[in-house]
Amino acid sequence: MDLNSASTVVLRVLTQATSQDTAVLKPAEEQLKQWETQPGFYSVLLNIFTNHSLDVNVRWLAVLYFKNGIDRYWRRVAPHALSEEEKTTLRAGLITNFNEPVNQIATQISVLIAKVARVDCPRQWPELIPTLVESVKVQDDLQQHRALLTFYHVTKTLASKRLAADRKLFYDLTSSIYSFACSLWNHHTDTFLQQICTGDEAAAANSLERTLLSLKVLRKLTVHGFVEPHWNAEVMGFLHAVFERMKQFLECSRSIRAESICRDRLEKTIILFTKVLLDFLDQHPFSFTALIQRSLEFSVSYVFTEAGEGVVFEQFIVQCMNLIKMIVKNYAYKPSKNIEDSSPETLEAHKIKTAFFTYPTLMEICRRLVTHYFLLTKEELTMWEEDPESFTVEETGGDSWKYSLRPCTEVLFIDIFHEYNQTLTPVLLEMVHSLQGSTNMENTNAILIKDAVYNAVGLAAYELFDSVDFDQWFKNQLLAELQVSHDRYKPIRRRVIWLIGQWISVKFKSDLRPILYEAIRNLLQDRDLVVSINNCLGTHLQSILFFLNVCLPVDDFEFRTDQFLPYLESMFTLLFQLLQEVTQCDTKMHVLHVLSCVIERVNMQIRPYVGCLVQYLPLLWKQSEEHNMLRCAILTTLIHLVQGLGADSKNLYPFLLPVIQLSTDVSQPPHVYLLEDGLELWLVTLENSPCLTPELLRIFQNMSALLELSSENLKNCFKIINAYIFLSSSEFLEMYATDLCQSFCELLKDITTEGQVQVLKVVENVLKVNPVLGPQMFQPLLPSVFRGIIDGERYPVVMSTYLGIMGRVLLQNARFFSLLLGQMACELGQELDQILGNMIEMWVDRMDNITQPERRKLSALALLSLLPSLNSVIQDKFCGIINISVEGLHDVMTEDSETGTYKDCMLMSHFEEPKVTEDEEPPTEQDKRKKMLALKDPVHTVSLQQFIYEKLKAQQELLGEQGFHALMETVDTEIVAQLQEFLQGF
Repeated sequence: MDLNSASTVVLRVLTQATSQDTAVLKPAEEQLKQWETQPGFYSVLLNIFTNHSLDVNVRWLAVLYFKNGIDRYWRRVAPHALSEEEKTTLRAGLITNFNEPVNQIATQISVLIAKVARVDCPRQWPELIPTLVESVKVQDDLQQHRALLTFYHVTKTLASKRLAADRKLFYDLTSSIYSFACSLWNHHTDTFLQQICTGDEAAAANSLERTLLSLKVLRKLTVHGFVEPHWNAEVMGFLHAVFERMKQFLECSRSIRAESICRDRLEKTIILFTKVLLDFLDQHPFSFTALIQRSLEFSVSYVFTEAGEGVVFEQFIVQCMNLIKMIVKNYAYKPSKNIEDSSPETLEAHKIKTAFFTYPTLMEICRRLVTHYFLLTKEELTMWEEDPESFTVEETGGDSWKYSLRPCTEVLFIDIFHEYNQTLTPVLLEMVHSLQGSTNMENTNAILIKDAVYNAVGLAAYELFDSVDFDQWFKNQLLAELQVSHDRYKPIRRRVIWLIGQWISVKFKSDLRPILYEAIRNLLQDRDLVVSINNCLGTHLQSILFFLNVCLPVDDFEFRTDQFLPYLESMFTLLFQLLQEVTQCDTKMHVLHVLSCVIERVNMQIRPYVGCLVQYLPLLWKQSEEHNMLRCAILTTLIHLVQGLGADSKNLYPFLLPVIQLSTDVSQPPHVYLLEDGLELWLVTLENSPCLTPELLRIFQNMSALLELSSENLKNCFKIINAYIFLSSSEFLEMYATDLCQSFCELLKDITTEGQVQVLKVVENVLKVNPVLGPQMFQPLLPSVFRGIIDGERYPVVMSTYLGIMGRVLLQNARFFSLLLGQMACELGQELDQILGNMIEMWVDRMDNITQPERRKLSALALLSLLPSLNSVIQDKFCGIINISVEGLHDVMTEDSETGTYKDCMLMSHFEEPKVTEDEEPPTEQDKRKKMLALKDPVHTVSLQQFIYEKLKAQQELLGEQGFHALMETVDTEIVAQLQEFLQGF
């Protein structure tokens, strides 16, 4: 591409590519895509985006195309890679000058220079770093800033490389520029502080920007540029200086206006100081040992004493707490149980920690965390009053909550309490004892203090296991507090429920559950506690959200349905009322989750109470059209509802089936969110369906596209297919067998071993349910199964399934087996007998691959079905057939202790409804169908003992006494003896 002639053309097309008119935009994008691999294209782009007289949007687009081109074509091995000559020209052009006036474009240029540096620096681009170092020394403000910006991005990129050779290069680079980087940072920092003192805020803001960039460079060099940084005096000097600089910057914040741009940059710089320390601690814990004392003193001073008043801000407090937490939890600082196994560095660090965390220090930290940082703020209380739903979402883990101060303080408390529980347990217990008894309702601070202390006891539940008699506390204090109706006591009622939720899986007698259920029900029912619907929601909603933890935790193994049943109707009714009243999507999701949990716990016993919910869910589904996550919650509720209703769930089909249809249709955009739950709902609907309806059959049209996805949902897809086969194989296979067989043939070309087994199990189930028509419907798959057997499939689980399929065909459809045998003989160009002999030989040889007793018995029955026979090949393999038969007898025969005779333990004579205990799930309709199917299955209806006897008797009659005796002599005498023992009495 000639630069002079091409520049005008490329510029015109770039201009068109910035158009809002798609008719102009699309052809321009296509043209630019074609030019991406043209020699000289990137040189033209460089000329365009460095020409400051051109339109900003055009230059911006040119930079982006250049940057994307580096990713695709800069490396030598890339297809259509740039020539070395062009790359040399481009590298030189990129660092000719640093005077880009537009901030956004300057950042993009810095990033693309860093991308090139990642590949070429320092070997192909040795002049990059020296050029940047010289450029940041110039007096021109713009050029100095742009060079420093590029310096940072290059350093950041090179520091991220992880190969050993690249690490060595970065160590060498760091050693050569570290002194300069330190002096640069000190220079800009001192300049900023001087300008702040003189009141020149505009100049200070510019200097602060340079301070920030140079500190970012130093952070990467310090953290990633040294193997053992504690041996480098300059590194340790910089890290110690960080504390002094932070103090200076924090003091500066007093004199800078809150709304000033300088204030924002100042806080960013202070946070960056803390990130330097945190990163260094993370990467070099032993090198950080010399900084442990100072870090703890600094953080504790600003966060837990008056020293921080007026200067600290929330994110800084969070960072300081993270620093304390990382030091407390760091495994490098924890000695082994056997002190002699600990390194000197570990012991030194532990000694420093122990010396710092004295009883007075720990007590003050604990008290400040609980009585200062745990307190509900005025803003939070106001939010609770004005918008209780939003407050609830925030409290239970909203997006903004996880970035706020409160979770950080709670995590720090948990970590410190765990590490120093012997010291802190008496401190916390003393705080609890001081709060026992009634609280003055007019003293808001006393109420908030109690809320905070109860929060601490809940967070430390596991550590306090041996120190708190929670059952007594519940009966003597907490239960009464739940019953206090004063409006100002809302925080305590809410906190007590949460507290019980924290302790219920730690230490809470099962006998106390009914008292707890009663208290919660009364609290939910008492609507006179509040004067407005908002406050009603505030009180009730908090109770409901913690209700899940209290009554129905997933891992609560002591839950007893009989204790909960007397409260089921009222609780479920109140939950449903709440679901209707709340308006926020997150709240509805949470209440639905609780409802689902209730339904799952009580199962069928929910049936009398779900009518209202069943009527409401279609309306909620319609209202949530734009809220896919709420629809996911509805799907989960429907799953548990169908399981609870069992066969009666057919009454939900007018709503349920369209929901499944939409959720599992990959042509519909919502499927991205709904598919996993939609498939689960589809499956449980089939499992609990009493019969196949036309609508249920029609939904299967979605399956073909789902199988093509080959996603992680494939396993559920196979379960759904099997459920249709068990539900109504004739109707289902008549409509879908051809398409299903075609999909399976495509899947087997490129699928994992596990997936292959899942496909084969479907075929096996088809043959089990419909042994006459099944082999014909899936005939295209059977030759590969046959070949797999005679070739000796190497994966045992696949071979086992192959033999299961072939056993079904041989035993239950001998005519089709003969046709298949003839087909294989033609395909392989071998005699029928040779093919049959190879199959029997491999079957006998690989019998140990079959681990399921049902399949082992099936194999014995199938091979015995070849008898009686005059076929020389079958007689030649007679010994192997008998061996497998005796193995099968060992698998299935049990001895009757009274009569001393043997019986087949797999035989089933009639269907009995299983007796279900309270703690067991009742059988689904599919479970019943499988039982009925088993009553027709030869594996469960034919006695292997009787079958062997009849087949051997028939073979004896066919060959005569002498011929049969000669045949039996081919069998090992020990096997014959075992066979005779099993056949006693025949």
